[in-house]
Amino acid sequence: MTAVPSENCSFQHPLHQSKQPLDVDCLLFLIITGKTLLNILILGMKRKATYWSFIEYFCFSLAFVDLLLLVNISILSYFRDFVVLGIRFTKYHICLLIQITSSTYGFLHYPVCLLACIDYSLTLSGATKHSSKWQRLFYLLIVTLTWISVFAYVLGEPGISQRLQTHRAALYQCPSYVSTQSYWLSLSVLMLLFVAFLISWPEVVALVQAMRMASYMNETVLSFPFTSHSGHTVRSREALLPRLVVCFLGTWFPFVALEVLTLSLRVPIPAYVDMNVPWLYFVNSFLIAAVCWLNCHKLYLRGSTLPVDPFVNWRCCFVPIHRLKQVERPVSIIIC
Repeated sequence: MTAVPSENCSFQHPLHQSKQPLDVDCLLFLIITGKTLLNILILGMKRKATYWSFIEYFCFSLAFVDLLLLVNISILSYFRDFVVLGIRFTKYHICLLIQITSSTYGFLHYPVCLLACIDYSLTLSGATKHSSKWQRLFYLLIVTLTWISVFAYVLGEPGISQRLQTHRAALYQCPSYVSTQSYWLSLSVLMLLFVAFLISWPEVVALVQAMRMASYMNETVLSFPFTSHSGHTVRSREALLPRLVVCFLGTWFPFVALEVLTLSLRVPIPAYVDMNVPWLYFVNSFLIAAVCWLNCHKLYLRGSTLPVDPFVNWRCCFVPIHRLKQVERPVSIIIC
């Protein structure tokens, strides 16, 4: 066994120690920067003619928190060691900030989805008005209270606090929380979507085969034959289900494929990455479809009674358009 000179050990160890945290900091900076840019891109791509719902306010708040996180990481990485109001900040606080953010994001999935379901159920029943100023203030208040409640729970829950203290020793690894809520929600959405497709796959295949491109109100749309004569409401869930499936998959199929791949490989995605604006809009579209399907007897052809999706026009699943110049017979349209 060959002995290594002590001066070599004292030289190599600090060198390795100085390089590793730099790599971790750069990686975290690139991840948060990419996520922030993706949030901005998705928020810019969404349909503008939509009313503000709870999920809309939360998506903008999440984008703002991600931007704030990016600014804080940039400041900590640039100055490395500084004092503000008697508090000393070092590179360790980058990891601590990421861990607290991950734990907070990881507990937001269930509350956000539950509040979104309640919001759409109230909208469908006509209990709320889209243009109400007080309703918007109420949404803002609920979003703020949601963030504060989850953040207070993360800081006050003994198990989470103990985990953060334990990770102090792993400064250069910076382990982050992986949310189980996101996993089970994504798995539930995919399973329900698979069951819906399995139940209505003959109708879905027929709709896909009959679909064609059309132009409606200066927009390019997908059209398929509309044979229902139900008048002003959609009474049949069996008739509505394949249209909802086609609408949802027509817009979110790439994201569905990504979710299937991620869940199949059991990739441990940190919560500060897993909770993002695209995922929220994906679940939002699914929640709207589920609420519309469960309450199809309450859906009128007037657009004011329908939840408005920033990416999918669900109203066009069952509204007959009789006067399209490009189409010879009545159709229902899907705007993806």
